[in-house]
Amino acid sequence: MKTFPKAFGLIGTLFLTTSVAHAQTDGGRAARAALQRLGVPERQVSVSIQPSATARYRVRVDHDRLSVAASSPVAAVRGIAETLRSQGRLSVSWEGRRIGAMTGLTSGDSGWIASPFGFRAYLNTCTYGYTTPWWTWPRWEREIDDMAVRGVDMPLAMEGQDYVWRKLWREQGLSEAQLAQHFSGPAFLPWQRMGNIEGYRAPLPQGWIDKKHDLQKRILARMRDLGMTPILPAFAGYVPKAFAEAHPKARIYRMRSWEGFEGTYWLDPSDPLFAPLAKRFVELYAAEYGAGSYYLADAFNEMVPPIAEDGSDTAHASYGDATANTPALDAATKAAALPRDVRDARLAAYGQRLYASIAAAAPQATWVMQGWLFGADKKFWTPDAIAAFLRDVPDDRMLILDIGNDRYPGIWKTTKGFAGKNWIYGYVHNYGGSNPVYGAPDFYRRDVAALFTDPARGNVRGFGMFPEGLHSNSLVYDYAYDVAWPGGEMGLGPWLGRYTAARYGRSDPAMVAAWRDVIAGAYDVRYWTPRWWNERAGAYLFFKRPAADAPTYPAEPGDRAKLRAGIAAMLKLAPAYGASPLFRYDLVDLTRHAASLSLDDHVKAAVAAYQKGDVATGDRETARIRTLALAIDHLIGGQQESLASWIADARAYGDTPAEKIAYEQNAKAQVTIWGGRGHLGDYASKAWAGMYADYYLPRWTRYLAEARAAASGRRPVDDAGFTRGLLEWEKAWVADPRSHRASKPADPVAEARALMTETAR
Repeated sequence: MKTFPKAFGLIGTLFLTTSVAHAQTDGGRAARAALQRLGVPERQVSVSIQPSATARYRVRVDHDRLSVAASSPVAAVRGIAETLRSQGRLSVSWEGRRIGAMTGLTSGDSGWIASPFGFRAYLNTCTYGYTTPWWTWPRWEREIDDMAVRGVDMPLAMEGQDYVWRKLWREQGLSEAQLAQHFSGPAFLPWQRMGNIEGYRAPLPQGWIDKKHDLQKRILARMRDLGMTPILPAFAGYVPKAFAEAHPKARIYRMRSWEGFEGTYWLDPSDPLFAPLAKRFVELYAAEYGAGSYYLADAFNEMVPPIAEDGSDTAHASYGDATANTPALDAATKAAALPRDVRDARLAAYGQRLYASIAAAAPQATWVMQGWLFGADKKFWTPDAIAAFLRDVPDDRMLILDIGNDRYPGIWKTTKGFAGKNWIYGYVHNYGGSNPVYGAPDFYRRDVAALFTDPARGNVRGFGMFPEGLHSNSLVYDYAYDVAWPGGEMGLGPWLGRYTAARYGRSDPAMVAAWRDVIAGAYDVRYWTPRWWNERAGAYLFFKRPAADAPTYPAEPGDRAKLRAGIAAMLKLAPAYGASPLFRYDLVDLTRHAASLSLDDHVKAAVAAYQKGDVATGDRETARIRTLALAIDHLIGGQQESLASWIADARAYGDTPAEKIAYEQNAKAQVTIWGGRGHLGDYASKAWAGMYADYYLPRWTRYLAEARAAASGRRPVDDAGFTRGLLEWEKAWVADPRSHRASKPADPVAEARALMTETAR
């Protein structure tokens, strides 16, 4: 990564605050404790924290003892972990950890390894719905340690905020009954917080709020102990419906319906109520969890700003009457008809007042916002509209998380580095926690290198991965954060050699060659385009709601022949590598992906055959679909997550039988129907044991039976009627209390080999 200019890492004293503060405590102790939890003996490690304007570390190995000097505890953990990984001794991932022998280490000196970025950010507001709603402290502790291994020092820390929101709204006079209608269920809270929905699958039990309150205290204590700078929540203007009804004269706008949900309510920052509420939230938050320096406020996440026709602050007073139930304003259309100076003044006022509301409670704080909205609503957020919104916020008191460069690349270019604001470059990669195998390692390397040569980058201050869900494709995240800490050869071959040696305990040219085929066949895809197709979500065709258009489903991204070649090579290597749990895990994961692509082929063929009246072929393909779906379901029964584990984790959070039932239905709804009257069904589709056999297969079995009957009766399928019935079946499935199980295969390598043979026919 020699394209990174060294001077770029010198980001100034602006970013030194956290490092200096933690250097005054025992940062070395925190780093050693994290390494010990990873399995590195404390007696073999010495840590020296030396605050610096640049995030960096230097590791010396001598007679099996590791000494690290680093700018922060996070950098120290990163340095030791990377040194051990490079020697094949340590692998840390969602799929599991491997720690090798801590003897016979190769002596040497890494020299100073510096990141060209001021911060390495992580997580997405949506992660707190798609992955973490049922996490307890042991799981969070492991994730924070994993962050340190990757050198992450700016995570979004969104747990526990509902405790503060409840306090705020109780101070404003809302009753317990009103709050019970306001808070959404645990798996849907991120969209509640961003103003997209309200009260969906309510109520939110007080026990859940209290548990997350206690949990967030531990999370923040550990993050701060390691020298991380967590991004905390702030007030962005969304208020409960009951609050809006109690203040009919306030400038409260009923926002547009999001994905078919009822419109929510947003308080104009110019209204006298706004600033005191925003300040009070930050004060209450600091009283519970400690003060922060970076606060996230996303006012318009997939919600277009209301723009007054005349640009005045009072133009929407009557429109904001919460009792009127008026339709949402088509802001993009209205804004297009406005004089540009009028629109820009309104947007600039929104931006300036949102910032000022945070600064009122925390004068030295930075306003953070996710930049997703600029790509999601391009009709409204033209470059000049973006510039207007950002114009009156101090450059050094704003940080934009440009998360969507895999989906909406180049917004930073058209805005000339977000008009001089500080910003962080990165990718979502994972959408909805859905888990097809993809991600483009070499693209990240080339893309970040190009960023540093482009003068339009402006004040880019960090790099980040912002997945909506976790627990899949950890290779992608390892590589991406290695790009952010360019200490070793990043060419794919050498990198894979180090990666596999650490992960499996050994490597050789054949294994590297197998993985190169896998990368070319599956991972060399930066965005999984099939997840949205013909207004339906779902990672694969088999995961989408069935319909007559199935035969026209497009070919998946990637190179299936190379993927299968890579898997075949790994199967040949199984006698030498099969004892490695992580090798078996990877083999199973890759096989289920390849088999799911083949399963889609049979779905297309079955529907096409019945549409042609070829019942015999349709029946054969239907039988193959059932065989494959059940085989995949059994093969993946030993992976880290399943429908059964997701439900079990949800139920474990409940304190009463009623809560356990509610959490179970909440969890099942999220990975299936989601909610609303839009297109969110199957958005969070999962390649999990239990989902293939108990949800996706029954849906397609119902449709194929109807298609067969239609073929026999020489009539088309009534797709609209079928879908209406299917929606009722899906709702009943979510409410069904029957248990789901995942059984670990006795010989996953043998089952993977059999499945690859079956899908080759």
